[in-house]
Amino acid sequence: MKQVAVWAIIPLLMLVWSGCTLKATIKETTDTTSNVTGTTSGRTWFNEDGLLNPEHKLTAFATFNQANVEQDLARGQGEYLTSLGTLMGLPNDRQAAFQTKAQGAFLTLMTSDQQARVQQLRMLAH
Repeated sequence: MKQVAVWAIIPLLMLVWSGCTLKATIKETTDTTSNVTGTTSGRTWFNEDGLLNPEHKLTAFATFNQANVEQDLARGQGEYLTSLGTLMGLPNDRQAAFQTKAQGAFLTLMTSDQQARVQQLRMLAH
């Protein structure tokens, strides 16, 4: 038992002796992450609270859920297609018409890049 305690204490002593602290390590990691996201995105996607800005929610949703959105577009219905309509501000009574239009434009939407696809979906919603 004494031998196990010694082996458990040795790594702890090495950490203390080296001056490594968990707080410093976490701070360095978050600072590095913030620097990367700040310089690559220009901080335009997120507000100061770290939340996604409203004007980017539709693009982010469509991008992160692309496979599910494509399946719903092909079917002309589904929770992902409904969510897209909701993110575009469509009321419930206009969702069915939007989903039908989106299904009709499926081939066009699938041959577009992501930004063009989002713009086309916005046009279909109105």
